[in-house]
Amino acid sequence: MARKHINIERKQQGVVTLRTLLLLFTGALLVLILIAGFVTSFGYFRDYVSEQLAGHARDGATAVGLSLSNAIDARDPVAAASLIDAVFDSGRYLSVKYLNHKGGEVAGRSMTLNDIGVPPWFRSIANLKLPVAEAEVVRGWTRLGKVQVISHPGRAYEDLWRIAVGLVGGATIFGGIGLFALYLLLQRTLRPLHALEMQAQALGQRDFRRRVTVRSTRELNQVTTAMNQMADDLGQLFEGQAKLIQHLRRLNNEDSVTGLSSRSAFDQRLKVEVESEEKAAPGVLMLVQLSDFARFNQACGRSEADRLLLRIAAVIHNFLEVHVGSFASRRTGAEFSIFVPGVVPADASVWCRDLVAELDGVYAGMAAPMDTAVHAGMARTGAGRGARDLMAAADEALRLAQDGGESACHFADPEKNGHHNLETWRVIISQAIRDKALSLWLQPMVSDQQEGPVYHQVFSRIESADGPLKAGVFVPMAERFGLIADLDRLLIQQVLARLGKRPGQPLAVSLGSASVASEFFRKDAIGMLEEAGPSARNLWIGISEHTIHHHRTAVGLLVRALGRLGVSVLVDRFGVGGVPFNYLRNLQFQALRVDNSFIHDIDTHADNRFYLESVLSIAHSRGVKVFATGVETAAEYSVLSKLGIDGAMGYHLGRPFAADNQSTGD
Repeated sequence: MARKHINIERKQQGVVTLRTLLLLFTGALLVLILIAGFVTSFGYFRDYVSEQLAGHARDGATAVGLSLSNAIDARDPVAAASLIDAVFDSGRYLSVKYLNHKGGEVAGRSMTLNDIGVPPWFRSIANLKLPVAEAEVVRGWTRLGKVQVISHPGRAYEDLWRIAVGLVGGATIFGGIGLFALYLLLQRTLRPLHALEMQAQALGQRDFRRRVTVRSTRELNQVTTAMNQMADDLGQLFEGQAKLIQHLRRLNNEDSVTGLSSRSAFDQRLKVEVESEEKAAPGVLMLVQLSDFARFNQACGRSEADRLLLRIAAVIHNFLEVHVGSFASRRTGAEFSIFVPGVVPADASVWCRDLVAELDGVYAGMAAPMDTAVHAGMARTGAGRGARDLMAAADEALRLAQDGGESACHFADPEKNGHHNLETWRVIISQAIRDKALSLWLQPMVSDQQEGPVYHQVFSRIESADGPLKAGVFVPMAERFGLIADLDRLLIQQVLARLGKRPGQPLAVSLGSASVASEFFRKDAIGMLEEAGPSARNLWIGISEHTIHHHRTAVGLLVRALGRLGVSVLVDRFGVGGVPFNYLRNLQFQALRVDNSFIHDIDTHADNRFYLESVLSIAHSRGVKVFATGVETAAEYSVLSKLGIDGAMGYHLGRPFAADNQSTGD
C-alpha cells in the first residue's frame, strides 16, 4: 500500500497546481494587456514623430524654395549651392537637393544614417517613413526647378527609443508588482486547499483526527466545514464498524457472562495450537471446576452466581496476563479450561496450585457458610496427542482430583516430564543465539490477484541434540527467559541479508511481544532496516493483536518508524486478542492476518464465515488487506476466495521449505 501511495504521488508531480494555473493565466492576461498597451502607445508615438519629420521636411523645402525664388538667383549654381549648404548645416536634414526643370541636380547635400545612436534592430523594427518634401522654384512666371528635402530621422529614432525603453521598463515593473501581488493574494486565498489536501491524505490513511482551521473566502470556508464534518462522520462510522466487529467477535467467540472464550472457540484454537505441524507448541492444558456450583446457584440465585463467575473470570484473566500466549474459556457451568504454552510440567503444577488456591479463596468467601472446593486436572501436549486426546487426559485428571473432596490439582502422566527441563531449554536457546544457529524456512502467502506469492512467511528453527526445533516449540520458552528480543534481532539480520541477495522475493517476519516493547530492540531494528536501504521495503513486519493491546505506545512508535522507511506492517493473529478494532484508526497497518483458528473448518462454520466477511468489508473500506493462515483444505480455500481474501497461507497452498533450498519453493 505504501508503494501505491508513492506511485500516485509520482504521477501527481507532473500535474499543474491550481495556484500555478491561476498565476499563469492571470500573468499571461496581464502580459497581453501590457503588450497591447505598448504596441498601441508605440504606434501612436511612431506616427507622431513621422508627422513631425514630414512637417519639418515641408518647412525646410518651402524655406529653400522661397529663398531660391526671391532672395537668390536660382539660375546661379554657386549661389544656390551656398544657400543649400547654409540650410543643410543649420538644420537636421538627411538630404537637400535643388533640381532643374529637367530633373538634373543643380546643387545638393546629403548624409547617411550610420551615426544614429539606437540599435540597428530597433531602427529596422521602427522603420520610420522618410517623406520627400518638395517646393517649386520660380522666377516671375518661369519655372526654374524644384527643391527636394528629406528630414534626418536620427532625433526621431532616439525619441522613439527612449519612449520604448520607458514603456518596457514601466510594463516590467508594474507587471512584476502585479504578479507578486497576485501571488500573495492566491497564497492567502488558497491556503485552505493545502490543508484540505493534507486532510484528504490523512483520511486515506484512516486518520480522522485532522481538522482544517484555516479561513479564506466564503466558498472555501464552506468546503472546509463540509470536509471537517465528513471527517467527523467517517470517524463515527469507523467507530461504529469497529464496535460491530468487536460485537460479532464476542457473539461468536466469547462467553456472554465471563468474557472468556467460548467453548467452541477455545476448542478450535486449541486444535490449531496442538495439531498444527508448523506452529504446534509444547504446553499444558488445565481444566478447573468449582464443586457444588449448582447448589450455590439454587441457594443464592442467578445474579449472585453470575457475580461469582465474573470474580472467577477476573482471577483467570490476571493469570493469562502473567503468562503470555495463554488463553482460557468457560466450558459449562463453573468449569473452565486454560492452555499455557511453553511450560514444563513442574512449573505448571506450581502455577496450577497457586491458581486453585486463589480461586478457592474467592469461592469460599462468596459461598460461606457452604463448604466449597476447587479442583483442577492437567495434561501436557505430546507427540501424537491431538486436542481431543489432550482434553480427555485433562478431564480424567480432573476426575481424579475430585475424588479427594478437598481442593486439589492432579497431573495426568506426571512421570512424562519431557526431554528438556528449563535449564536445558535456556542452554539450547542461548547457544543458538551465540552461534547464530538460526535457519530460515519459508511458506508462501498466495493470492488469486497475482501470479507470484504476496510474500513468503519466515519461520525460524534452531538446532539441538535431538534435531531442529520449530519456532512453535522454542519461542514460548524464549519469551519466558527474556531471550526473544535476541532471537528476533538475529532473525531480522538474516532476513535482511537474504532480501539483499533476492530483492524480488518479499519476506514477512513476526515479532515477539517483548521485542516490540523493548526500546533497545526497536532502535536496533530500525537501524538495521535503514542500513539495508531499498531492499527493506520488501519486508513485512507482523505484530500480534495481543501486543498491540498491551503495548500501544511502543507499537505506535514502531509502526510510524517503519512507515517512514516504507516497510509494510500487518496485524498478526487477528481476532484472538480480544482487542477493539479501532486501533486501525490511529495506526497505519497495511494488512490483517486472521488467526488460523477462525479459518479452520470455515466451510462448515457459518459464524466464522460471517465474521470474516464483515472484517473484509470494513478493512477493505479502509484500504487494509486481509490475509488468512492455516488453510489446509480445498473447501476452506474455496470459501476464502469467494469472500475476496487478499492472500492465504497453509499446507493446502504450499508447505514450508528451507530457505537454502530455494528450488523447493520456486
